[in-house]
Amino acid sequence: MGIRDMFGRKNTIEKLSLRELQGEEIRLKNRLERLKRDLNRIEKKKKQLFQEGIGADKLKKKMLAQEIKSLDMEQKLKLKDFTTAQRQYTLVKNLIIVKKYEKELRKVGLWQKLSNVEPEQLEQALIKINLDGKEFDEMVEGLNRVFEMEIAEFEESEDETERELMKAWSQVEAGEADVEEVAERVVSLDKELEEEEP
Repeated sequence: MGIRDMFGRKNTIEKLSLRELQGEEIRLKNRLERLKRDLNRIEKKKKQLFQEGIGADKLKKKMLAQEIKSLDMEQKLKLKDFTTAQRQYTLVKNLIIVKKYEKELRKVGLWQKLSNVEPEQLEQALIKINLDGKEFDEMVEGLNRVFEMEIAEFEESEDETERELMKAWSQVEAGEADVEEVAERVVSLDKELEEEEP
């Protein structure tokens, strides 16, 4: 969802109102909190299912692995939503800051530059930086620098998940690994978050 999607036809920074932006910020913050709760709930359920697989027969493990994979898929979709909402939140927060500094930005000539940038390009630029708590000079420098940056993303394969689970269960059953440590390593959302960080 871009600037145009959030605010309709008001696609230039000139036409966005501070009040609309602040309303959108609150809405996105609430959405992020809901998604965090959902992600934590799924995480807990995956760990519980993993625990159930310890010492179980192969059929039960296969069933649990399928359940964990299903939860994993749900978690990845929610994580994707969370990442999108997080980017939107960053965008809106940065737009609020830019709007608050509008007069100063006009004086240094940066406002005209921001107004002439395509909405999609401005959106990408404002997602990549954090202007919150920055001094005016730092903000101007960040805005000037950010138009040259890029973001990279990647995904994991589904079959690898089942292999990892089977290996982890056998390690725990053979006494080669600690249950908590293995559960944390294999089914934890933290692992996926670390992999997604640039």
